[in-house]
Amino acid sequence: MSEPFGARTTLRVGGDASSLVEVESVDELVALSASLDPNVAVFVLGRGSNTLVADKGFAGVVIHLADGFTGIEIDLATRRVTAGAGADLPVVARRSVDAGLTGFEWAVGVPGSIGGGVRMNAGGHGSDMAASVASVDVVDLDAGVLRRIKKTQLGFGYRSSAITERQVVVSCELKLAPGDPETGRATIKEIVRWRREHQPGGANCGSVFTNPPGDSAGRLIDAAGLRGLRIGTAEVSRKHANFIQADPDGSADDVAALIDEVIRRVHASSGVQLHTEVRMVGFGAEAG
Repeated sequence: MSEPFGARTTLRVGGDASSLVEVESVDELVALSASLDPNVAVFVLGRGSNTLVADKGFAGVVIHLADGFTGIEIDLATRRVTAGAGADLPVVARRSVDAGLTGFEWAVGVPGSIGGGVRMNAGGHGSDMAASVASVDVVDLDAGVLRRIKKTQLGFGYRSSAITERQVVVSCELKLAPGDPETGRATIKEIVRWRREHQPGGANCGSVFTNPPGDSAGRLIDAAGLRGLRIGTAEVSRKHANFIQADPDGSADDVAALIDEVIRRVHASSGVQLHTEVRMVGFGAEAG
């Protein structure tokens, strides 16, 4: 029996998954790992941002981390924040600031979860996960064990980490600094204001392309005259060119076609090859 998958993403387009399993605890996840076929693809779903599911769906297992993974614990003595993989990045940002800690305010503008944030080294407003992560707990689906990975072993790069598809982030420990709550709240307010002014709402997956070294993907797309470019039910945002918006009941394949067309035209215009930071699911190797 298929389960809705694309509808659970922030783009709200795309097909179903062959199977979807909700897990509430690390023990449940470890137990599930024993029943997974190592030859069947697995996708871990948090808030569903940064993800595009093909219209034909995903012939694999989606693991959704439920409310049992949303806990947040703050230890002011050590300035450590331990957050479950399902905790929202903006919530962790606000909670840490309210507790008198600083260094994670930037995350209020990232509509994702802690787990996804670690895996892709999410960032914005001059910082990223790598700046604060001390360690990460993961469940290895192949070995069926819980492991702690130190920051030095995470291989953080620009929008990347060493976390694999078969490793499920279940929690993350952040090391922050002491800060003034009022100053932190003012910073958060400014980030939220900037985001509302410069980034679109509606059905989108966040920034589509990584920034080339020394440049901005949005600037390159704009310079190629692609703001507002439409293919079927998908359109390059008129508010920020590094966003693609999907119409209600739109097509994920239209979004994928538009991504390919933007890449082609930017390369023709500037010679720069853009790369997506969106996880393309169910499209096959040619779209990975």
